[in-house]
Amino acid sequence: FMHSTWPCQVASYHPLLRSISCAALIAAGSSCHGRFEGVSITPLAPASTDVEKRQVRSSDTIAYGQHVASVGYTTVLRSGQRVGDAPRHTFGELLDDADLPILREDGKPSIADSNDFTSLLQVDGKLFSVAQFESQPAAVYLTELEQDAHTGALRALATRPLSLQSVHGLWTPCAGSVTPWNTHLGSEEYEPDAKKGAESAKTMAPYFGGGSVLGGDLSKVNPYHYGFPVEVTVKDASGAYAVDKHYSMGRFAHELSYVMPDRKTVYQTDDGTNVGFFLYVADEPGRLSAGRLFALKWEQTSDAASELGAASIRWIELGHARNDEIHAIIASGITFADIFTAVAPAQDGTCPAEHKAINANGVGVECLSLKAGQEQAAAFLETRRYAAYLGATTELRKEEGITFDAESKRLFVAYSEVQYGMEDGKKNGAPSTAYDLGTSNDVKLRFNTCGAVYAYELGKDAALGSEYVALRASGLVAGRMTTAIDKDRLNPSTVDAYPEDSPFVVNTCDIDGIANPDNLTFIPGQRVLIIGEDSGDGHQNDAVWAYDLTTRELARIQTTPYGAETTSVYFYENLNGFSYLTSVVQHPFGESDQDKLLDPGEQRSYFGYVGPLPASRGPKRIPR
Repeated sequence: FMHSTWPCQVASYHPLLRSISCAALIAAGSSCHGRFEGVSITPLAPASTDVEKRQVRSSDTIAYGQHVASVGYTTVLRSGQRVGDAPRHTFGELLDDADLPILREDGKPSIADSNDFTSLLQVDGKLFSVAQFESQPAAVYLTELEQDAHTGALRALATRPLSLQSVHGLWTPCAGSVTPWNTHLGSEEYEPDAKKGAESAKTMAPYFGGGSVLGGDLSKVNPYHYGFPVEVTVKDASGAYAVDKHYSMGRFAHELSYVMPDRKTVYQTDDGTNVGFFLYVADEPGRLSAGRLFALKWEQTSDAASELGAASIRWIELGHARNDEIHAIIASGITFADIFTAVAPAQDGTCPAEHKAINANGVGVECLSLKAGQEQAAAFLETRRYAAYLGATTELRKEEGITFDAESKRLFVAYSEVQYGMEDGKKNGAPSTAYDLGTSNDVKLRFNTCGAVYAYELGKDAALGSEYVALRASGLVAGRMTTAIDKDRLNPSTVDAYPEDSPFVVNTCDIDGIANPDNLTFIPGQRVLIIGEDSGDGHQNDAVWAYDLTTRELARIQTTPYGAETTSVYFYENLNGFSYLTSVVQHPFGESDQDKLLDPGEQRSYFGYVGPLPASRGPKRIPR
């Protein structure tokens, strides 16, 4: 967060942002005399009292030289809130395919407390946010924001739901990103298993008419409509919009799609058990309507006993498609049985002749045979299964957030838990073949239920047509289990459990390390990676961390209430002279500690930000 009047020597509260070079400072218009140590945010202690464990807490100051600015967490909007003039809408209310409220059994509207990725978009001089709610059926809300010209503070002026009729409704939208062309790129996570038919997507039935959870029309539910990236474009200052599903980007448990600076290379994470990692190269920059799809092949270069392993990366091409081609295949009424012949494996996990053994989707070994002429349908409707069928790696576990550092040309990927298929013939350190049968057992890492973040080195690959192709991977930072979860210390890095009289006794991961990393974002030019958590037992109160890539030190900068998770951790470098670190607090009291709930209002999700801060690049305005 540089400014031309800031001194180069900066007082240090914590070595959070130390790595700004003199060259970078001079480029920003400042003189540089002596060593520039960076900018510091005061680290936050873990939540230890009942009061603290109910709050959204955040670091409250940022120091730069002799200047100290107050920041903290500012709430912009909570689920269940109504803002603006008539017509006023309730943030998080779920609508059906007639854009009418979906009612609960008691006749009241359904309000989701599952606000997930929420983008900030500047359009024709106005500032909007697009918020997606992680539910089935889902909702997307467009909110017009007001930004104070002097302080940068944001305020919600009006919010309204977007119609999702054109995309058959949305299924569990989770994480997301902002594209280089300023659109909201969302996701559909945990795609329904089409092998089981419409029943696998029955929770979408209320979307199709009736306006009641008791009604709906299951006959209109097609599981192949769900499991894709979803792009929302705000067209102009009036708030006109378009919603598009990108069927050519593959169908799987989309956690996040992240577009590289070339505007055509896209990395896509896959959340679940025995999942893959996918790369999409669009035909045209700035358009995700057609392209080639690839799946990762992990070729491990470290031994199986490594705490954080390393690998060479290869990419296996699955196919090429246009959105309209795949949507037409879905509209034709295609089923899983039209794409694959499936038979049960033998007791030892082997398959009969003419069938291949795969292990993808978290369902164990399957024996599949691809039907003639169904390569494209398999590649884009059964992407994970087809990737496994072609020999790609489908052993990854809970692959979550992605972010990118342009200076080092490294992609950072969060694995919320390192276990199951990521181990070598084990389940949480104990012998098991369940997750490696049917795979080539590519990934062989030490289990860690607290998770880890990996760095992927990118380079040019002429065959793939991109300069942003992952070539190598290595572990960056991991959490530490306690003996509350790893009783026999099967992982040598495990530490002692917290004593019974400790405020942290229920935590199964070290409170001073990460637990179940999920959302990631990067502060450009600062060598600081921001890590948000989605933890259950690992951390009772999920946290957001700043990780200094130079010193390899962590600083806790936010904690959330009981049972919540941190989502939508995203850094905006310059919005009218201000920077923002957005953060959504999803479903407080929703995953644990429901018995501690005192007021139903405490369950409402929060959309807010840490800041505002002086913009890190471009015209600067210092908050008063």
